[in-house]
Amino acid sequence: MILAFVEHVQGAPTMLSLEVLTFARRLAQEMAAPLEAVVIGPTGGSAAGTLSSYGVSTLHVADDPRLAEYAPAAWAQSIAELAAHAQPVLVIGTASDRGAEVMAHLAARMALPLAANCTEVKPGDPFSVTRQRWGGSLLEEARLSGSIKLLTLAPHTLAAEASPTRTEVATQPWAPALADKDFRVRIIPQVEADTGKISLAQARVVVGGGRGVGSAEGFASLEELAGLLGGAVGCSRAVTSLGWRPHADQVGQTGTRIAPDLYIACGISGAIQHMVGCRAAKHILAINTDSAAPIVAQADYAVVGDVQKVLAAVNAEVRRVKAGEPSQSPA
Repeated sequence: MILAFVEHVQGAPTMLSLEVLTFARRLAQEMAAPLEAVVIGPTGGSAAGTLSSYGVSTLHVADDPRLAEYAPAAWAQSIAELAAHAQPVLVIGTASDRGAEVMAHLAARMALPLAANCTEVKPGDPFSVTRQRWGGSLLEEARLSGSIKLLTLAPHTLAAEASPTRTEVATQPWAPALADKDFRVRIIPQVEADTGKISLAQARVVVGGGRGVGSAEGFASLEELAGLLGGAVGCSRAVTSLGWRPHADQVGQTGTRIAPDLYIACGISGAIQHMVGCRAAKHILAINTDSAAPIVAQADYAVVGDVQKVLAAVNAEVRRVKAGEPSQSPA
């Protein structure tokens, strides 16, 4: 049996967890093994409807009121207790901040090795895995042993894809044996800022800006384009260091990793740390004055020119098209 640790928000699985389920389902088919899932917290049972589209046969729900709040040690202990009882061949989770933390705690509690940020897995004894190292700039071939294999899947290794057929999901709640010490570190209730904007991680179009945008005020043209295209605005680390944009907007190794249909990179050089965050984009359009910038070489399309002048023309054309006005170009 393969056990997938599914992260959720009030019973709705995260996109990275759906990617994990897609990967785990294919692995389960290859191994002729059932796929089961574990969710933490009293609202987790609501995920069953979604999981039925991803090949899950059984959903284990760690049901304890204290688990409603994120407590990494308590979450890991819950999964460790389930794994010790069910003895899965493999436990797989996301390589998100939360997933990586819980899986690391799980490995420590079960005294088992953990392969993090995997992109490929070949079953066997031991397993053969390919995983990202050094922020994704290096791929490592490794062997994963242990009575139960533990691994996390690198973000956007593959797109989340529902199964052609739905399964009947059996929901099995249980109350894990948790000690007070498991809750020494926890997140108390938090209030998310309502920005009214599309999430950077979920946006299908991202307009990113680098030092070449020129100033914090220069991002107005990027905001306009993102608004016209129904997208979100991101930025490079250099921009956050200058104080032009908040860290929440940063795309890259130490920021958000995105997977939009289109990434428009404006005035961004394309350092490896930034490319790690946007390499999963289906298409990249680079706008830069430097034709030799690394991002130009990696982009699907490139416009060499001043960012503000190019965006002024692009925004005007998008506004015209959305308004249904006739083309102004010569016949």
